[in-house]
Amino acid sequence: MEALGKKNKRKSIPYLDTFIFITLVGLFFTYLGMKMGVSNMFSTILNTSYQLLIDTVLYIMAIAVLAGAFGKLAMEFGLVQLLNKILSPLIRPLYNMPGVAFLGIITTYLSDNPAIISLAKDKGYLSYFKKNEVPCLCNLGTAFGMGLIVTTFMIGVGKGFFIEPIIGNIGAVIGSIVSVRIMSYRTKRILGTEDNTNNAEGYKEEVAVSVMDKSEGNFMERFLTAFLEGGKLGVDIGLGIIPGVLFICTIIMVLTFGPADPSVGYQGLAYEGVELLPKIGEWLSPILRPLFGFKSPEAIAFPITALGSVGASLSLVPKFLESGIATGNEIAVFTAMGMCWSGFLSTHVAMLDALGHRKLISKAISSHVLGGIVAGISAHYILLLWNLISNIL
Repeated sequence: MEALGKKNKRKSIPYLDTFIFITLVGLFFTYLGMKMGVSNMFSTILNTSYQLLIDTVLYIMAIAVLAGAFGKLAMEFGLVQLLNKILSPLIRPLYNMPGVAFLGIITTYLSDNPAIISLAKDKGYLSYFKKNEVPCLCNLGTAFGMGLIVTTFMIGVGKGFFIEPIIGNIGAVIGSIVSVRIMSYRTKRILGTEDNTNNAEGYKEEVAVSVMDKSEGNFMERFLTAFLEGGKLGVDIGLGIIPGVLFICTIIMVLTFGPADPSVGYQGLAYEGVELLPKIGEWLSPILRPLFGFKSPEAIAFPITALGSVGASLSLVPKFLESGIATGNEIAVFTAMGMCWSGFLSTHVAMLDALGHRKLISKAISSHVLGGIVAGISAHYILLLWNLISNIL
Protein backbone atom coordinates (compact mmCIF):
# COMPACT_ATOMS: atom_id res chain seq x y z
CA MET A 1 0.00 0.00 0.00
CA GLU A 2 2.84 2.37 0.84
CA ALA A 3 4.55 1.59 -2.48
CA LEU A 4 1.31 2.27 -4.33
CA GLY A 5 0.88 5.57 -2.51
CA LYS A 6 4.41 6.63 -3.40
CA LYS A 7 3.84 5.63 -7.02
CA ASN A 8 0.68 7.76 -7.25
CA LYS A 9 2.48 10.62 -5.53
CA ARG A 10 5.27 10.56 -8.11
CA LYS A 11 2.75 10.69 -10.94
CA SER A 12 0.96 13.81 -9.70
CA ILE A 13 2.85 16.97 -10.65
CA PRO A 14 1.61 20.07 -8.80
CA TYR A 15 0.18 22.78 -11.07
CA LEU A 16 0.84 20.72 -14.22
CA ASP A 17 -2.38 21.91 -15.85
CA THR A 18 -1.50 25.49 -14.88
CA PHE A 19 1.86 25.27 -16.62
CA ILE A 20 0.25 23.71 -19.72
CA PHE A 21 -2.36 26.48 -19.80
CA ILE A 22 0.24 29.25 -19.46
CA THR A 23 2.40 27.66 -22.15
CA LEU A 24 -0.44 27.33 -24.67
CA VAL A 25 -1.75 30.86 -24.05
CA GLY A 26 1.78 32.27 -24.21
CA LEU A 27 2.52 30.51 -27.50
CA PHE A 28 -0.80 31.66 -28.98
CA PHE A 29 -0.37 35.35 -28.15
CA THR A 30 3.34 35.32 -28.95
CA TYR A 31 2.62 33.90 -32.42
CA LEU A 32 -0.13 36.44 -33.09
CA GLY A 33 1.88 39.32 -31.65
CA MET A 34 4.92 38.53 -33.80
CA LYS A 35 2.79 38.34 -36.95
CA MET A 36 0.39 41.22 -36.34
CA GLY A 37 2.01 43.42 -33.75
CA VAL A 38 0.78 43.52 -30.14
CA SER A 39 -1.38 46.62 -30.55
CA ASN A 40 -2.98 45.40 -33.77
CA MET A 41 -3.53 41.94 -32.27
CA PHE A 42 -5.59 43.18 -29.31
CA SER A 43 -7.42 45.73 -31.46
CA THR A 44 -8.37 43.01 -33.99
CA ILE A 45 -9.55 40.61 -31.29
CA LEU A 46 -11.79 43.25 -29.68
CA ASN A 47 -13.13 44.60 -32.98
CA THR A 48 -13.84 41.10 -34.31
CA SER A 49 -15.67 40.12 -31.14
CA TYR A 50 -17.76 43.29 -31.25
CA GLN A 51 -18.66 42.88 -34.93
CA LEU A 52 -19.65 39.26 -34.37
CA LEU A 53 -21.94 40.31 -31.53
CA ILE A 54 -23.65 43.08 -33.49
CA ASP A 55 -23.74 41.63 -37.01
CA THR A 56 -24.15 37.90 -36.42
CA VAL A 57 -25.26 37.00 -32.89
CA LEU A 58 -28.28 39.28 -32.97
CA TYR A 59 -29.22 37.91 -36.39
CA ILE A 60 -28.99 34.32 -35.11
CA MET A 61 -30.98 35.31 -32.03
CA ALA A 62 -33.74 36.74 -34.24
CA ILE A 63 -33.87 33.46 -36.16
CA ALA A 64 -33.84 31.51 -32.89
CA VAL A 65 -36.81 33.53 -31.57
CA LEU A 66 -38.86 32.84 -34.71
CA ALA A 67 -37.83 29.17 -34.79
CA GLY A 68 -38.56 28.78 -31.08
CA ALA A 69 -42.00 30.34 -31.52
CA PHE A 70 -42.79 28.02 -34.42
CA GLY A 71 -41.57 25.00 -32.46
CA LYS A 72 -43.76 25.81 -29.49
CA LEU A 73 -46.77 26.37 -31.76
CA ALA A 74 -46.08 23.02 -33.44
CA MET A 75 -46.20 21.31 -30.04
CA GLU A 76 -49.20 23.27 -28.81
CA PHE A 77 -51.41 22.47 -31.80
CA GLY A 78 -50.43 18.85 -32.35
CA LEU A 79 -48.06 19.03 -35.33
CA VAL A 80 -45.36 17.23 -33.36
CA GLN A 81 -47.79 14.50 -32.34
CA LEU A 82 -48.96 14.09 -35.95
CA LEU A 83 -45.40 13.85 -37.28
CA ASN A 84 -44.60 11.35 -34.55
CA LYS A 85 -47.47 9.08 -35.64
CA ILE A 86 -46.51 9.35 -39.31
CA LEU A 87 -42.73 9.00 -39.06
CA SER A 88 -42.11 6.89 -35.96
CA PRO A 89 -42.52 3.60 -37.94
CA LEU A 90 -39.37 4.56 -39.88
CA ILE A 91 -37.20 4.87 -36.79
CA ARG A 92 -36.67 1.14 -36.13
CA PRO A 93 -35.48 0.25 -39.66
CA LEU A 94 -33.33 3.39 -39.93
CA TYR A 95 -31.84 3.72 -36.45
CA ASN A 96 -32.66 0.38 -34.84
CA MET A 97 -34.40 2.38 -32.09
CA PRO A 98 -38.03 2.34 -30.90
CA GLY A 99 -40.46 4.60 -32.75
CA VAL A 100 -40.84 7.00 -29.80
CA ALA A 101 -37.23 8.05 -30.41
CA PHE A 102 -38.66 10.35 -33.08
CA LEU A 103 -39.86 12.60 -30.27
CA GLY A 104 -36.22 13.15 -29.36
CA ILE A 105 -35.40 14.01 -32.97
CA ILE A 106 -38.10 16.60 -33.39
CA THR A 107 -37.71 18.24 -29.98
CA THR A 108 -33.98 18.77 -30.50
CA TYR A 109 -34.51 19.90 -34.12
CA LEU A 110 -36.88 22.59 -32.88
CA SER A 111 -34.62 23.63 -29.99
CA ASP A 112 -31.17 22.36 -28.95
CA ASN A 113 -29.24 19.19 -28.03
CA PRO A 114 -30.12 18.98 -24.30
CA ALA A 115 -33.87 19.02 -25.07
CA ILE A 116 -33.76 15.24 -25.37
CA ILE A 117 -32.74 14.96 -21.72
CA SER A 118 -36.17 16.17 -20.58
CA LEU A 119 -37.67 13.17 -22.40
CA ALA A 120 -35.00 10.77 -21.18
CA LYS A 121 -35.72 11.72 -17.56
CA ASP A 122 -39.17 10.13 -17.92
CA LYS A 123 -39.00 6.50 -16.80
CA GLY A 124 -42.01 5.61 -18.88
CA TYR A 125 -40.38 6.99 -22.01
CA LEU A 126 -37.20 5.04 -21.30
CA SER A 127 -39.23 1.85 -20.83
CA TYR A 128 -39.48 1.63 -24.63
CA PHE A 129 -35.70 1.41 -24.96
CA LYS A 130 -33.33 -1.46 -24.33
CA LYS A 131 -30.39 -0.80 -22.03
CA ASN A 132 -27.93 -0.38 -24.88
CA GLU A 133 -30.27 2.05 -26.68
CA VAL A 134 -30.50 4.62 -23.89
CA PRO A 135 -26.98 6.10 -24.37
CA CYS A 136 -27.70 6.33 -28.11
CA LEU A 137 -30.27 9.03 -27.34
CA CYS A 138 -27.31 11.37 -26.76
CA ASN A 139 -26.01 10.89 -30.31
CA LEU A 140 -29.52 10.91 -31.78
CA GLY A 141 -30.50 14.19 -30.13
CA THR A 142 -27.19 15.88 -30.85
CA ALA A 143 -27.42 15.05 -34.58
CA PHE A 144 -30.53 17.23 -34.86
CA GLY A 145 -29.77 19.95 -32.29
CA MET A 146 -30.60 23.48 -33.50
CA GLY A 147 -31.54 21.95 -36.87
CA LEU A 148 -34.34 24.41 -37.58
CA ILE A 149 -32.13 27.38 -36.66
CA VAL A 150 -29.23 26.15 -38.80
CA THR A 151 -31.50 25.47 -41.78
CA THR A 152 -33.31 28.80 -41.50
CA PHE A 153 -30.01 30.66 -41.17
CA MET A 154 -28.57 29.02 -44.28
CA ILE A 155 -31.69 29.80 -46.29
CA GLY A 156 -31.86 33.39 -45.09
CA VAL A 157 -28.16 34.25 -45.15
CA GLY A 158 -28.43 35.40 -48.79
CA LYS A 159 -27.52 34.30 -52.34
CA GLY A 160 -30.86 32.48 -52.78
CA PHE A 161 -29.89 29.15 -51.21
CA PHE A 162 -32.76 26.74 -50.61
CA ILE A 163 -32.14 23.31 -52.08
CA GLU A 164 -28.61 23.27 -50.59
CA PRO A 165 -29.78 23.51 -46.93
CA ILE A 166 -32.46 20.88 -47.65
CA ILE A 167 -29.81 18.53 -49.02
CA GLY A 168 -27.74 19.38 -45.97
CA ASN A 169 -30.61 18.15 -43.80
CA ILE A 170 -30.64 14.87 -45.73
CA GLY A 171 -26.90 14.55 -45.19
CA ALA A 172 -27.38 15.17 -41.46
CA VAL A 173 -30.00 12.39 -41.32
CA ILE A 174 -27.55 9.98 -42.99
CA GLY A 175 -24.81 11.04 -40.58
CA SER A 176 -27.13 10.57 -37.60
CA ILE A 177 -27.96 7.03 -38.72
CA VAL A 178 -24.25 6.18 -38.94
CA SER A 179 -23.53 7.74 -35.53
CA VAL A 180 -26.43 6.05 -33.73
CA ARG A 181 -25.88 2.63 -35.28
CA ILE A 182 -22.15 2.62 -34.48
CA MET A 183 -22.92 3.70 -30.93
CA SER A 184 -25.64 1.05 -30.62
CA TYR A 185 -23.25 -1.67 -31.79
CA ARG A 186 -20.66 -0.60 -29.22
CA THR A 187 -23.07 -0.28 -26.30
CA LYS A 188 -24.69 -3.62 -27.08
CA ARG A 189 -21.44 -5.39 -26.22
CA ILE A 190 -21.14 -3.50 -22.93
CA LEU A 191 -24.70 -3.09 -21.64
CA GLY A 192 -26.54 -5.95 -23.28
CA THR A 193 -29.98 -5.78 -24.87
CA GLU A 194 -32.27 -6.21 -21.86
CA ASP A 195 -35.35 -4.01 -21.52
CA ASN A 196 -35.37 -1.21 -18.94
CA THR A 197 -38.75 -2.36 -17.62
CA ASN A 198 -41.38 -4.86 -18.63
CA ASN A 199 -44.29 -2.55 -17.89
CA ALA A 200 -44.81 -0.08 -20.73
CA GLU A 201 -48.52 -0.70 -21.24
CA GLY A 202 -50.58 2.38 -22.07
CA TYR A 203 -47.61 4.68 -22.25
CA LYS A 204 -48.26 5.83 -25.82
CA GLU A 205 -51.21 7.86 -24.57
CA GLU A 206 -49.04 9.39 -21.83
CA VAL A 207 -46.38 10.35 -24.37
CA ALA A 208 -48.94 12.03 -26.59
CA VAL A 209 -50.34 14.04 -23.68
CA SER A 210 -46.90 15.11 -22.45
CA VAL A 211 -45.80 16.20 -25.90
CA MET A 212 -48.97 18.15 -26.57
CA ASP A 213 -48.83 19.92 -23.17
CA LYS A 214 -51.78 22.12 -24.10
CA SER A 215 -52.30 25.47 -22.41
CA GLU A 216 -55.61 26.55 -20.99
CA GLY A 217 -57.86 28.98 -22.84
CA ASN A 218 -59.32 29.43 -26.31
CA PHE A 219 -57.45 29.13 -29.61
CA MET A 220 -56.16 32.71 -29.67
CA GLU A 221 -55.01 32.63 -26.04
CA ARG A 222 -53.17 29.36 -26.62
CA PHE A 223 -51.63 30.77 -29.83
CA LEU A 224 -50.33 33.88 -28.09
CA THR A 225 -49.06 31.95 -25.07
CA ALA A 226 -47.29 29.37 -27.23
CA PHE A 227 -45.41 31.73 -29.51
CA LEU A 228 -44.43 34.04 -26.63
CA GLU A 229 -43.05 31.10 -24.62
CA GLY A 230 -41.31 29.74 -27.71
CA GLY A 231 -39.87 33.18 -28.45
CA LYS A 232 -38.46 33.35 -24.91
CA LEU A 233 -36.80 29.97 -25.51
CA GLY A 234 -35.26 31.43 -28.67
CA VAL A 235 -33.89 34.36 -26.66
CA ASP A 236 -32.33 31.90 -24.19
CA ILE A 237 -30.70 30.01 -27.07
CA GLY A 238 -29.47 33.28 -28.58
CA LEU A 239 -27.97 34.39 -25.27
CA GLY A 240 -26.51 30.93 -24.72
CA ILE A 241 -24.48 31.01 -27.94
CA ILE A 242 -22.85 34.39 -27.19
CA PRO A 243 -19.84 33.02 -25.25
CA GLY A 244 -19.14 30.36 -27.87
CA VAL A 245 -19.47 32.79 -30.77
CA LEU A 246 -17.38 35.56 -29.26
CA PHE A 247 -14.63 33.33 -27.88
CA ILE A 248 -14.36 30.40 -30.28
CA CYS A 249 -15.29 32.25 -33.46
CA THR A 250 -12.97 35.18 -32.73
CA ILE A 251 -10.05 32.76 -32.39
CA ILE A 252 -11.06 30.92 -35.57
CA MET A 253 -11.41 34.19 -37.49
CA VAL A 254 -7.98 35.38 -36.36
CA LEU A 255 -6.48 32.06 -37.45
CA THR A 256 -8.33 32.03 -40.79
CA PHE A 257 -8.20 35.40 -42.53
CA GLY A 258 -5.29 37.68 -43.47
CA PRO A 259 -4.82 41.47 -43.47
CA ALA A 260 -7.76 43.46 -44.85
CA ASP A 261 -5.35 45.17 -47.26
CA PRO A 262 -2.16 43.12 -47.84
CA SER A 263 -0.43 46.13 -49.41
CA VAL A 264 -0.88 48.13 -46.19
CA GLY A 265 -0.48 45.31 -43.68
CA TYR A 266 -2.22 44.85 -40.35
CA GLN A 267 -4.37 47.75 -39.16
CA GLY A 268 -6.12 46.24 -36.14
CA LEU A 269 -9.40 45.91 -38.03
CA ALA A 270 -12.07 43.29 -37.43
CA TYR A 271 -11.65 39.93 -39.19
CA GLU A 272 -7.92 40.31 -39.79
CA GLY A 273 -5.73 37.32 -38.97
CA VAL A 274 -2.62 35.25 -39.54
CA GLU A 275 -3.98 32.73 -42.12
CA LEU A 276 -2.89 29.63 -40.20
CA LEU A 277 -5.96 27.47 -40.87
CA PRO A 278 -5.79 27.95 -44.66
CA LYS A 279 -2.24 26.57 -44.57
CA ILE A 280 -3.49 23.53 -42.67
CA GLY A 281 -6.37 23.29 -45.14
CA GLU A 282 -3.93 23.29 -48.06
CA TRP A 283 -2.08 20.35 -46.52
CA LEU A 284 -5.39 18.51 -46.12
CA SER A 285 -6.86 19.60 -49.47
CA PRO A 286 -6.08 16.25 -51.18
CA ILE A 287 -8.49 14.74 -48.63
CA LEU A 288 -10.98 17.59 -48.17
CA ARG A 289 -11.61 18.31 -51.85
CA PRO A 290 -12.77 14.81 -52.92
CA LEU A 291 -14.67 14.20 -49.66
CA PHE A 292 -16.45 17.53 -49.16
CA GLY A 293 -15.79 19.45 -52.38
CA PHE A 294 -14.25 22.42 -50.56
CA LYS A 295 -12.79 24.79 -53.15
CA SER A 296 -11.02 27.01 -50.60
CA PRO A 297 -8.82 25.71 -47.76
CA GLU A 298 -10.35 28.31 -45.40
CA ALA A 299 -13.61 26.31 -45.44
CA ILE A 300 -12.08 23.85 -42.98
CA ALA A 301 -12.74 26.44 -40.28
CA PHE A 302 -16.50 25.73 -40.29
CA PRO A 303 -16.44 22.02 -39.33
CA ILE A 304 -13.65 22.66 -36.80
CA THR A 305 -15.78 25.35 -35.14
CA ALA A 306 -18.96 23.25 -35.34
CA LEU A 307 -17.31 20.66 -33.11
CA GLY A 308 -17.46 23.11 -30.21
CA SER A 309 -20.32 25.45 -31.11
CA VAL A 310 -22.65 25.39 -34.09
CA GLY A 311 -23.68 28.97 -33.29
CA ALA A 312 -20.07 30.07 -33.61
CA SER A 313 -19.67 28.18 -36.88
CA LEU A 314 -22.73 29.94 -38.32
CA SER A 315 -21.01 33.23 -37.60
CA LEU A 316 -18.33 32.31 -40.14
CA VAL A 317 -20.76 31.87 -43.05
CA PRO A 318 -21.52 35.52 -43.95
CA LYS A 319 -17.81 36.32 -44.15
CA PHE A 320 -17.17 33.16 -46.18
CA LEU A 321 -19.90 34.13 -48.66
CA GLU A 322 -18.60 37.67 -48.90
CA SER A 323 -15.06 36.40 -49.56
CA GLY A 324 -16.16 33.79 -52.11
CA ILE A 325 -14.97 30.94 -49.88
CA ALA A 326 -18.45 29.40 -49.64
CA THR A 327 -20.66 28.43 -52.58
CA GLY A 328 -23.74 26.23 -52.83
CA ASN A 329 -21.71 23.09 -52.18
CA GLU A 330 -20.20 24.52 -49.00
CA ILE A 331 -23.64 25.61 -47.78
CA ALA A 332 -24.96 22.04 -48.18
CA VAL A 333 -21.92 20.52 -46.45
CA PHE A 334 -21.90 23.17 -43.72
CA THR A 335 -25.60 22.55 -43.03
CA ALA A 336 -25.07 18.79 -42.79
CA MET A 337 -21.98 18.90 -40.58
CA GLY A 338 -23.14 21.85 -38.49
CA MET A 339 -26.47 20.21 -37.78
CA CYS A 340 -25.07 16.72 -37.19
CA TRP A 341 -22.23 17.82 -34.91
CA SER A 342 -24.14 20.70 -33.25
CA GLY A 343 -21.20 21.62 -31.05
CA PHE A 344 -21.34 18.15 -29.49
CA LEU A 345 -17.92 18.40 -27.80
CA SER A 346 -19.41 21.00 -25.46
CA THR A 347 -22.58 19.05 -24.64
CA HIS A 348 -21.87 15.31 -24.94
CA VAL A 349 -20.34 14.87 -21.49
CA ALA A 350 -23.21 16.61 -19.68
CA MET A 351 -25.84 14.78 -21.74
CA LEU A 352 -24.34 11.33 -21.15
CA ASP A 353 -23.93 12.16 -17.47
CA ALA A 354 -27.64 13.04 -17.30
CA LEU A 355 -28.42 9.70 -18.97
CA GLY A 356 -26.24 7.91 -16.42
CA HIS A 357 -23.62 6.66 -18.89
CA ARG A 358 -20.69 9.05 -18.59
CA LYS A 359 -18.20 6.19 -18.93
CA LEU A 360 -19.25 5.78 -22.56
CA ILE A 361 -18.18 9.32 -23.52
CA SER A 362 -15.20 8.23 -25.66
CA LYS A 363 -17.38 5.81 -27.63
CA ALA A 364 -20.11 8.42 -28.11
CA ILE A 365 -17.66 11.09 -29.28
CA SER A 366 -15.79 8.85 -31.73
CA SER A 367 -19.09 7.55 -33.15
CA HIS A 368 -20.39 11.07 -33.62
CA VAL A 369 -17.19 12.31 -35.26
CA LEU A 370 -17.65 9.61 -37.90
CA GLY A 371 -21.33 10.47 -38.25
CA GLY A 372 -20.54 14.15 -38.92
CA ILE A 373 -17.92 13.28 -41.53
CA VAL A 374 -20.37 10.96 -43.30
CA ALA A 375 -23.00 13.74 -43.15
CA GLY A 376 -20.68 16.15 -44.97
CA ILE A 377 -19.63 13.60 -47.57
CA SER A 378 -23.26 12.60 -48.19
CA ALA A 379 -24.39 16.22 -48.65
CA HIS A 380 -21.58 16.87 -51.15
CA TYR A 381 -22.34 13.87 -53.35
CA ILE A 382 -26.13 14.24 -53.12
CA LEU A 383 -25.76 17.84 -54.34
CA LEU A 384 -23.51 16.68 -57.18
CA LEU A 385 -26.17 14.13 -58.17
CA TRP A 386 -28.90 16.77 -57.92
CA ASN A 387 -26.95 19.18 -60.12
CA LEU A 388 -26.29 16.41 -62.64
CA ILE A 389 -29.99 15.48 -62.85
CA SER A 390 -30.98 19.18 -63.08
CA ASN A 391 -28.60 19.74 -65.98
CA ILE A 392 -29.91 16.69 -67.83
CA LEU A 393 -33.53 17.76 -67.37
